[in-house]
Amino acid sequence: MSTLDQDVGPSTVRLDIWLWSARLTPTRSAATAACRGGHVRRNGEPVKAAQKIVVGDELRVRSRGREKVVVVTRILTTRVGAPIAREAYEDHSPEPAPQLAAAPPRRDKGMGRPTKRERRQFDRLRGRDTQPERDEDDEH
Repeated sequence: MSTLDQDVGPSTVRLDIWLWSARLTPTRSAATAACRGGHVRRNGEPVKAAQKIVVGDELRVRSRGREKVVVVTRILTTRVGAPIAREAYEDHSPEPAPQLAAAPPRRDKGMGRPTKRERRQFDRLRGRDTQPERDEDDEH
């Protein structure tokens, strides 16, 4: 068999197989679940796991609060090592936004759980203040 024959593979493959083969999802069933949940889009349209993809398709895969944007450059039908998997797509993902929330202050050992007042202060610090500030004049 010549090297040309080895390079020629299938021109299409199921989406869930490719996502698993390219190591964008840990398992094929996770890839299927992501498609079923609407977390995967091909060229801007939601796709089913059984739909075929071709070289040049843009895939948007949402997982763990991040969206990964990749363009398929090579069709994979079996799971391959990470270096080869990275060659199967071009990553066009936007840079992750810096974390705006401040880390909670460290508590000294033996201080116990934060009080309700301290929890409210932490929430205000993180920007998760759910209740407006009470005025002293608003007493019953």
